[in-house]
This record gives sequence, C-alpha cells and structure tokens, in this order.
Amino acid sequence: MSFAQLSLHPTLMARLAELNYQQATPIQLNAIPVILSGKDVMAGAQTGTGKTAAFALPILQSILSQQVLSPNQITKVIRALVLVPTRELAQQVHHSIEQYAHGSEITSVMVYGGVSIGAQIRQLNNGTDILVATPGRLLDLLRKRALSLSYLTHLVFDEADRMLDMGFKDEIIEVLKQVPKTRQTLLFSATLDDRIFSFSKRLLQSPKVIEVAKRNTTAANIVERVYNLDSNRKCAALCHLIKVEKWQQSLIFSRTKQGADALVKQMKLAGVSAEAFHADLSQAVREQVLNQFKTGELTALVATDVAARGLDINELNYVVNMELPFQVEDYVHRIGRTGRAGNQGQAVTLLSVDDEPLLVKLETYLDRRLPQQWLTGFEPDLEQMIVTTRKTTKSALKQQARKKALGQRPSRNKK
Repeated sequence: MSFAQLSLHPTLMARLAELNYQQATPIQLNAIPVILSGKDVMAGAQTGTGKTAAFALPILQSILSQQVLSPNQITKVIRALVLVPTRELAQQVHHSIEQYAHGSEITSVMVYGGVSIGAQIRQLNNGTDILVATPGRLLDLLRKRALSLSYLTHLVFDEADRMLDMGFKDEIIEVLKQVPKTRQTLLFSATLDDRIFSFSKRLLQSPKVIEVAKRNTTAANIVERVYNLDSNRKCAALCHLIKVEKWQQSLIFSRTKQGADALVKQMKLAGVSAEAFHADLSQAVREQVLNQFKTGELTALVATDVAARGLDINELNYVVNMELPFQVEDYVHRIGRTGRAGNQGQAVTLLSVDDEPLLVKLETYLDRRLPQQWLTGFEPDLEQMIVTTRKTTKSALKQQARKKALGQRPSRNKK
C-alpha cells in the first residue's frame, strides 16, 4: 500500500514525496491507522523496518491538527515524548523526526547524558513540540524543573526491551509519575516476550498488539553463517574474511569493553582499520569514530551490545559475533543491524567449542538450527574437549528450555 492511502496530512505527504517514500512498510501499514485512531499500541518489529516513521508520522499529524485548532498559541509545549535507551538512538530518531517535519512549524529537541545539561536547558527554554530523550537525562531535567510534561498527549517507548535490559525500569516508572494519565502510549520493541507484556500493563490501556513477523525470528534477508574454529584463531579468521571477501563496514560484536579494545589492537596489527565503540569512550570520541565508520575511513567497528543498540548505518552488509551473547535476545538485536530496509545482509558467528552450550540455548529460542561450517585454513582442533557442568550440557539446556516453555520452575535441591 502507498502512503497516499493512509490519509496523512498534505504537508506530510508532500514531504514524503520529497524523500521518495512511496510504499509503506508492513509496520507502517499496520501501525499508522491504529495510532491515528487514538488507540494505545504495542508493536513488535525488527530493526530497519521503518518503525520510526510508523510512530512519528501520526504524531506529527496530530500536532499539525492541534496547531490548526489553536493557531494563536505563542509558547510551544511538549506534546510528544519519545523515550529511547541510548544516545545514538536518540540522535537517529531525532534526525528522522526533523526530516519528516521539514516544511512545517513543528520542532523537536533531543536530550541525553554525557553532554552539557546547560545547553539542553537553553534549547528547552525556547519551547518544543517533540522531545526525544534517554530516561536518565530526562529525569535530571525534570528534577531541575527545566521542562514540563503537563500537556503531553503522546508517549513513545522505542526499543522498550533494551530499556529494560539496561536497567531503566525504575526510571520509566518515575517518568510515568510526571505525565498525564490521559494520553496515547505507543510501545515499540524488537521482541515481544512475557517480560514486555507484563511490564506493558503499567504503561498501556487496552493496547492494539501489532506484530509484523513471527516472534523470536530474524529478518529473512539476512544470511547467517557459523564458522567452527579454535578460540585463539578467531581474530586471524576475522581479518582473513575481511581481506579475502573485501568486506566494507563490518560491525563486530564483543561481549566486553576490554575484549573490544584488545581485538582492535590485534586487527590493527593485521592491517585492518578498526576502532572500538563502547561506553568507556567519551561522547565526542564515539561520534568521531562512528562518523569515520560511516564515511568508509574505517573498515570495522568493534562494539559492545549496549553501545551498538540504536546504530543506524546505511549499507551495513556484515555483522560478526566474536562470541555468542549470554542473552539469546541479543543475537536477534545484533544481526538486526544488517539486512535493513530490504537490503541483503550477512551475519557471521565465530563459534569455538566453549560457545556450544550458548548455541543450544540460542537454537532453542529461535526454534531452528543455525548452519555450521569450517573456514578453509582455520579448521578447528577436533581433540579439544569442552568443559561442561551438569547444568550446561546440551541435554540439560534442552530440558531447561522445555521447562521454561511449559511454565515450570527449575527444581531446587532440598537440604
């Protein structure tokens, strides 16, 4: 379906035409009419499916309508609040909203930690229609009475699952005390699991649940490869793939900041231009590194899960897992960085023998097997033996997954 069939404001339609937006994506097609009707929404969609436009366009339409009803209002008040987990996602969402609002009088401001709060307060003093914020900085500003949410009509939680993963539950509850009870609330999440459904009861009123893909699935246009190899040869194998297959803009995931730094040093010694991207770096350094990566100065960006959440990189063809994540949901988030907006992407996992228990957990979660293969020249030492405990054997992990599916609690030894 085209955007012309979604009954959007002429100003928005003109702007979408300028941006060459023609066909609505499934999440846009399903969410925009429901949001325009005023209902609360809980939406599950993979990253890169156009979810920002799915909530931004109907919100902009609502604000345009309010401006027609009250054209003499001099001071702008915050009508919409978009809460996001990271600074990078705040920048991405804010940029998209500004693009869609271009040509109208609607304004947007973003606030996040790690930069001067004074400059953000001065921006807010000028008034704004839409505020994009991370939870911590928003609470700082509310405590300083630098803004008011009394006139809020729309509250959006973008990547709500990651906000919970990052421990923002208490901050979200605190924010809810500052917003009107009568409002429209929209929750967007890459995954809709029991935890999200449980927490959403605090946020939403009789929401319309929208899912554009089967739960726990990855995008169909991502090719997944799993290479079996020894852990001490992962970096060499990665550099080999980058050089032989001529990779550009590869996003590499490391479990830890220390691991990311160490990998970058090894990659540079091997002649691969790479930089780390994690929370220990200053905001200025992170923005500089990200810009170098986007412009092609860097071949590889080595990131932790927290730092990489919300990254929006065009033409990102390769994502690499140096190790499988401990949280199975993070695998879906990681590889969702590629294969976006209809483009083909590749997700490569370097699997050593100590990762096998995590692979069993992941395949149980995905409800499918991941294709495994050997990389020529980097075949694993078959004499290596995995050290397992009774709780991490494949059979034990399968039993745990079965109990979880049946809603059974793990048994405890009685003394």
